[in-house]
Amino acid sequence: MDVRVYYEDTDCGGIVYYANYLKYFERGRTEYLESRGIFVKECLAKGFSFVVARQEVDYKAPARYGDILNVETRVSGISKASFTFEYAVNNKNTDQLIATGSTVMVCVDKDIQPIGIPLEFKERLSAKA
Repeated sequence: MDVRVYYEDTDCGGIVYYANYLKYFERGRTEYLESRGIFVKECLAKGFSFVVARQEVDYKAPARYGDILNVETRVSGISKASFTFEYAVNNKNTDQLIATGSTVMVCVDKDIQPIGIPLEFKERLSAKA
């Protein structure tokens, strides 16, 4: 997924503000899930959702206003109740690695209690888009 860096994404030095990478990761996750037919509304209607349990980001190089970033997103592991996304953010103009990260997502019921990921959704998570 490509992301254009807007002025609003940057700090006073013109560098992408560190917390905005979490937004880019969120967008990557959403695109990944939807490309496999997993939609938040559908999950909620079936009585479950996914919540972030852990987030890591490693910053490698600065991104700046006007850059086009490519956010690569993949699922690197699936267990009974959780799965892990991994990300690589590259500057499309320079092919430089900007950041890497990972997110552990946990499947929860409407009371935010961990539950097993329904088999149908587990299969979609690991499917090729």
